[in-house]
Amino acid sequence: MFLVLKESSNKQSSTNKETSKKKQKSSSSPTVPRGKKTSSLGTTRAADTSRKKAAKVLAKSVESGTTGGGKGNSMQELSLSTRPKDEVVTYDEFDFQLREISGSPTEVMIGPHSLTRFEKARITGARSLQLSLGAPSLIAIPGGIKDSISLAIAELEVRALPISIRRLLPNGLYQDIPIDWLR
Repeated sequence: MFLVLKESSNKQSSTNKETSKKKQKSSSSPTVPRGKKTSSLGTTRAADTSRKKAAKVLAKSVESGTTGGGKGNSMQELSLSTRPKDEVVTYDEFDFQLREISGSPTEVMIGPHSLTRFEKARITGARSLQLSLGAPSLIAIPGGIKDSISLAIAELEVRALPISIRRLLPNGLYQDIPIDWLR
């Protein structure tokens, strides 16, 4: 992430400074619907100066390589939020331990009793990559197969692959299922 702060040079002529100030005022003036009262310019200037101060502090911390002493999320610290800290809610991550489901050794307890299309795609893609990188085929290559994807699909249909699928639940329970058990 790069942060660039532009500062005006001291060599700029007074006429250039005046024209740039006029441009800033005209570009920063908000459009207000009719009938609405506008706040004084002092509040917008105060907001602009607080944003500029926050940007300078952020630039200094990025240059020095430290953002808030190493505490908290760096993305939160890099944001230039104007919200008070008591309005921002952060949640701790839920930490869980992986535990294998105990039950009968040959029964599928998580998910369907067949391979899902996502599992088929993942297995086919991984095996196809292995075959294209020179891995030996686990079946006799039929005559009509000319590419690694077709050969990977044929190996999966015959169930010649020694692959297990780990199906994981959100609470950390999992089951490793050999593809021989699945239809």
